[in-house]
Amino acid sequence: MKICVAGQGAFGQKHLDALKRIPDAEVTSLVGGNQDATAQVAKKYGIPHYTGDLSEGIKRADAVILTTPTKMHFRQGEQVMRAGKHVLVEIPVTDSVGDAEALVKIAKETGVVAMGGHVRRFNPSHQYIHKKIVRGELKIQQMDVQTYFFRRKNMNAAGQPRSWTDHLLWHHAAHTIDLFQYQTGETISDCYAVQGPINPSLGIAMDMGIVARVPSGSILTLSLSFNNDGPIGSFFRYICDNGTFKAYYDDLVDGKDSKIDLSQVDVSMDGIELEDREFIAAVREKRQPNASLVDLLPCMHVLGKLEGIVDPQRKAHA
Repeated sequence: MKICVAGQGAFGQKHLDALKRIPDAEVTSLVGGNQDATAQVAKKYGIPHYTGDLSEGIKRADAVILTTPTKMHFRQGEQVMRAGKHVLVEIPVTDSVGDAEALVKIAKETGVVAMGGHVRRFNPSHQYIHKKIVRGELKIQQMDVQTYFFRRKNMNAAGQPRSWTDHLLWHHAAHTIDLFQYQTGETISDCYAVQGPINPSLGIAMDMGIVARVPSGSILTLSLSFNNDGPIGSFFRYICDNGTFKAYYDDLVDGKDSKIDLSQVDVSMDGIELEDREFIAAVREKRQPNASLVDLLPCMHVLGKLEGIVDPQRKAHA
C-alpha cells in the first residue's frame, strides 16, 4: 500500500518509524512545511519524494496520514477524501465539534476509510484492560489519569520550535475522554471542568481538571498540566472491581507495581505501529476501522461540552 505522510515533525517521524515495520506499507511521499527539514527527514527514511504541496503527495498514494498542525486537519482531511484517498488524521482530529461532524459527513459521501489517531485504543497496556473488560473479568470503578508536560515555551516533543500551539482539552484530554468511553462501553452522561490562568504568550490554559461519569456509575478524574517540571506523559490508574492497574503508554503494572507481560497482546509492543496496522487493514478489508471518525464523535461532543464550561467565549464563536 502506498502511503503519503504529511508532517515531517516529531510525530510524523513516529509514524515513519512504525511504517517501516509493517510489511507491504510503502511511504511514497513526505509532505512538510519547512522544505529543508522535510528533505532531511525524507533522506533519513529513504522516501523517494518530498514536497510542500499536499496535492502532489496525494497523487502518489493510496492513503494519507496527516500529522500536521491541528488547524490544518479539516481542510487537508477534506482534500484527501475528495481526492478519493483514505485518511488517518492524527489527534486532535479537529478542535471543534462542527468540523468533526463535517469530516464524518464527507467520509460517508466519499466512501473512503477515515480514521482518527486515538492511539490509546491500541497501546498494548490499554488493550490488555479492554480485553479483560470485554470478557467480563473487570469493571472500572474509577479511572484516575494525570497528563503532565512542561511546555512553557512552544516546543514540540523533539525540542524544536512549533509553528502551532498545543491544547490541553482538544488534544490531551481527548485521549482520555475517548479511552474512558471506549473502555466502559458507555457515553459520558455527566462532566465538569475547570481551567487555570491563560498563559499570556501562548494564549492557552496551562492547567485543567476534568471529572466525568457514565450512566453505570464509573467515574473519571483527569488532571492536566503544561506546568509540570518532572516526569512527563500520561499516567493511567484503573481502579477496578477486581484489581488495580497502572498504564504508561505501552507498559502496564498492577497496583503493587508488579510488571505485567504484554508480549502476547498483539503483534507489536508499539501503539503507533498498531494504530497504523489497523488503518492499513481497514483499507485492505474495506471496513470501518477501530477509531473511525464516526466512532470518535461521542468524544468530540464531550469535548465541546467541556469547552462550553471552561471557555464559553470561544465556544460561542466556534
